[in-house]
This record gives sequence, structure tokens and C-alpha cells, in this order.
Amino acid sequence: MSRAEALSRRIAACRLCVEAPLRAPMLHQPRPVVQLSQTARLLVAGQAPGTKVHATGLPFNDASGDRLRTWLGIDRATFYDPARIAIAPMGFCFPGQDAKGGDLPPRRECAPHWRAEVMAALPAVELVLAIGLHAQRWHLGADAGRSLTATVTDWRAVFERPARPRVLPLPHPSWRNTHWLRANPWFETELVPVLQAEVARLIGDRET
Repeated sequence: MSRAEALSRRIAACRLCVEAPLRAPMLHQPRPVVQLSQTARLLVAGQAPGTKVHATGLPFNDASGDRLRTWLGIDRATFYDPARIAIAPMGFCFPGQDAKGGDLPPRRECAPHWRAEVMAALPAVELVLAIGLHAQRWHLGADAGRSLTATVTDWRAVFERPARPRVLPLPHPSWRNTHWLRANPWFETELVPVLQAEVARLIGDRET
């Protein structure tokens, strides 16, 4: 069993947000959702699973995932191939919803406990897609802007940092961000082509 496989099993059994919560415990049973392998060269670092992902146990198995895969220029089979793509949100479990029906932020227990170990178990990762503010702040640290828009707008400076793995900041592909995408058309005309070229480079030379 590889290190990534062993870690995936431990994550699947995690109940930290129930047994030692840093805020009110969740009102539903945890269901951690990750996709890890030691050969993946691309890491999709999202926020936390939504309701449909929680129900199915499959990451980005919703309309947000459809939009994300369009941005990446790949199909579902490629996206769910762990040998090529790792998927590890900042919070592994659906965090619940607020009074307005929106998803709560990722649980605060998750990333401090697991993130360093997750990254150590992904030695082949060359590029992290930091989706949303929480992922950007974790993976960019002081290089993250004061807001998601500031960070994504400055994507070239972030992406060109001499670091490994490199980080490319993205907005969340949720339908709630449709207005943001309309207000920032440069994202799809300037950033997405670079994103698709990088994805093709990282996964295109591996046998299927």
C-alpha cells in the first residue's frame, strides 16, 4: 500500500470535527471526500464538499464540477483518474449550510490537522489549483491578496513564482460566482487558456 493510499484510509475514518470540534460539532455524520495518489502531478485544492458530493462521495460531482472540468478542458474520466489528478479540499467533509442556504466555510479542524501530511503524500504534484479564498490563503500564505479577486487578478505573478509546486489561483466554479465571471471576462480569455495548456502538459503524456 502506498503512502497516499494509507493516508486516504485514515482520512476516510476521520471524525475530528465530531470528537474534538473547534466550533459547534456538525449535525450530520462526517463523510471525508478525497482523491490521492503518489503519481498525480496536478492537485485540485477546493474548499469543502457540497450537498451532492456529500451524498455521492465523489468530489466535484455537481454543476460546479462540470464548470471546473470545462475550465480544465478535460472529461469526467480524466478528472477522476487518481493516477493523474489529486483532489483534496481544505475541508474534507460537507460543513453544513447557513440560514440562507449557502454552504458554511470549511471546518477549521481539518487543514491544520491534515494538510501538511496530504502534501507530503503527493510527491509528484507540480501544480496546485487553489480554488477559493481558503485554499489560496493556505497554499499562498503571504503571497495571497486581500481578497479572492485581488489574488486571481494577480495570477501571473503568483503562477510565475519559482516554487514547487506552483500555485494557480482560481475562483470557485459555483453558479453563485456567475456574476463574478461576467464582471471579469479576462478570466476566461486570459487565464483559462494558460490553465488548459498546463493541465494538458501535466496529464497528457501519461498512458491511459
